[in-house]
Amino acid sequence: MTVCRTLTSRPAAITIGGVTRRSSATLSIRDVAAAAGVSYQTVSRVLNDSPRVNADTRRHVLEVIERLGYRPNRAARALGLGVSNTVTVVVANTTLYGYAATLQGIEEAARSAGFAVGVRVVESDEPADVQHAVEHVSDPDAGGVVVIAFDTAGAEVLRALPAKVPAVAATEAGGLPGVSRSTVFLDERQAAVDATAHLLELGHRTVHHVAIPSESGTSARQSGWRAALEAANVPVPEVLTAGWDVRSAYLAGARLAADPDVTAVLCGNDDTALAVRRALYEAGRDVPGDVSIIGFDDVPGAAYWTPALTTVRMDFVGLGRACLAAIAAELAGEPRQVISLAPPSLVVRESTAPPR
Repeated sequence: MTVCRTLTSRPAAITIGGVTRRSSATLSIRDVAAAAGVSYQTVSRVLNDSPRVNADTRRHVLEVIERLGYRPNRAARALGLGVSNTVTVVVANTTLYGYAATLQGIEEAARSAGFAVGVRVVESDEPADVQHAVEHVSDPDAGGVVVIAFDTAGAEVLRALPAKVPAVAATEAGGLPGVSRSTVFLDERQAAVDATAHLLELGHRTVHHVAIPSESGTSARQSGWRAALEAANVPVPEVLTAGWDVRSAYLAGARLAADPDVTAVLCGNDDTALAVRRALYEAGRDVPGDVSIIGFDDVPGAAYWTPALTTVRMDFVGLGRACLAAIAAELAGEPRQVISLAPPSLVVRESTAPPR
């Protein structure tokens, strides 16, 4: 990740770029880069575990750091350039698993890199709430902004931010149309394709879908589900939409439970899957005997449900870490970028089986 740490040495004199410095001196990242023979951006990426450094370069830089015996000074300013080492995260929800785990990743990476993290909750996508959030993070001395734009509120904040405000967004797969910002995402569209294909391979005639809210109206998860069905040339059922609340997902599950033709359901997230499972149980329909269910996210308890939930494992913590790296890079003046992280993986457990 592209963040600077100012480092101090052990009690020995060292020579960097032909200049001898005493151990008591505080060294900048440019000094460390000179000792390693690389750019200061490369040293920053190595220090912060960025995936954008090849193995040989990472090993060399780490050897130099170890040889010099440097340790981070947490009070250092980002990148040694006088840029504020503060990041504000704008988020609409701090309790749902995906949001909370992304926040966790941002905070962990920031703590390692010497950044302070603040959180600004945007109450809704109403213009007044969006404007309040934008004003809060638009101070020229406020550092960088990370917007968790999984929903309309976050997306509207991102669109309303002044161009001068350094900002990065965690988004659905593919980023946000019309937004010229650095974005980071997990390829949940492909994950939905894989999950749907798994159910079809088990022998299910088609797969129903209970969708979660999406900023675009058609989420990457929903798009992947539809693409897999169309590729297999099987019927594409009506999408049932649920909110972030589990009751709406339960009501959608009750509709599915009443239809004897429903044998497989892809749910927009694990909370939705839990609610659908309950509706099926109350209707006397067994999982996976009568209906197979796949969730999304792999919340910590998913492996301990009865039956254990087949779901898509999403590395939200890794997403948060990558967001911190991206905003640090932007604060360092590096070009904007769109980053797609390693694809999520399908975790097959007990809630899926061939149809009876």
